[in-house]
Amino acid sequence: MNVTLVHDWLNQMGGAEDVLLELAAMYPENPIYTSIFDPAQLPAAFGALDIRTLWMDRLPSVHRKHQRYLPLYPVAWGAFEPPPTDVVLTNKSGFCHGLRKPTGAVHVCYCLAPTRYVWQFDAYIQREGLGRATSAALRPLIAMLRRWDYAAAQRVDHFVAISTEIQDRIRTYYGRESTIIFPPVDTTRFAAARTDEVGDYFLIVSRLIPYKRIDLAVEACTRLGLKLKIGGRGRDLDRLKALAGPTVEFLGYVPDDELPGLMARAKAFLFPGFEDFGITPVQAQAAGRPVIAYASGGALDTVVPGLSGVLFEEQTLDSLADTLAAFDAAAYDPTAMQAHARRFDRLVFHRELAAFIASAWHARAG
Repeated sequence: MNVTLVHDWLNQMGGAEDVLLELAAMYPENPIYTSIFDPAQLPAAFGALDIRTLWMDRLPSVHRKHQRYLPLYPVAWGAFEPPPTDVVLTNKSGFCHGLRKPTGAVHVCYCLAPTRYVWQFDAYIQREGLGRATSAALRPLIAMLRRWDYAAAQRVDHFVAISTEIQDRIRTYYGRESTIIFPPVDTTRFAAARTDEVGDYFLIVSRLIPYKRIDLAVEACTRLGLKLKIGGRGRDLDRLKALAGPTVEFLGYVPDDELPGLMARAKAFLFPGFEDFGITPVQAQAAGRPVIAYASGGALDTVVPGLSGVLFEEQTLDSLADTLAAFDAAAYDPTAMQAHARRFDRLVFHRELAAFIASAWHARAG
């Protein structure tokens, strides 16, 4: 069975690109097709892959400002047909699911999210700080893109969703059903610390951007006089520092080799934002530490109250502060949390996705 991989764009590293590396390890026989590719912005592992781009890769400044070419992605993907293959596997958060499927192939879409700035436009413009005039000018374009995106989704043979949240959105926006296969997490990187090594600090590791709602954790820990370490960089750093009291420490970028120990020694990991899935809460549990998360999105799949953490119900300062004040880290068993985290391990992802794709192909071929 021949599987061809397709990815929206490759000009930054994130969760979608982590998934792509796992897919490339599973199915190394073919090139990977994408709209644009900027190897300078990606880890060296991508340099070893056979990555082939669409004509959009030659557009001026597209690697740095790919959003400005938003109307062209449907045009580019709608005209693209991969070479003959058994299965086309699209790793989609944008428009690549709108490609032309080769004759006789099965199209499986691993859906990271229905295109956010198409279907959740108001939240997107608020997050990006776009003005009213820009918003009004874009709305006719967004309406057109919604029609295209919906039609493209109807041509997909099988959808796979990364979480219950994304499964619900696929049903709401596309009118399609899907199977949930959680994204891959390398849980073997993490190990629990001895009880006497666990510190008294709460931890966040994240990009520092407004929708992550790290401000809630900063203000709650400042109010309660609790130690909070924050790893990561981003445009919200200055605002967060202005909110922070003396118990909040900003670590900057946390190297990969330092992350497991930092997580294993934390009292608990804080996850106050709304995410489609969320890798870091699973990593924290793999390190034997509980998670305090906002009760929404992917956290509802990964954090089990009483077993691996606690969920606070309202995305407000008071709700998080009350949860922190009542939190007892000793009530959680590190071994049980690690066992729960292994449900999301990369090898589970490999096994479940490979079985799904093989079943889809045999059903078509048989």
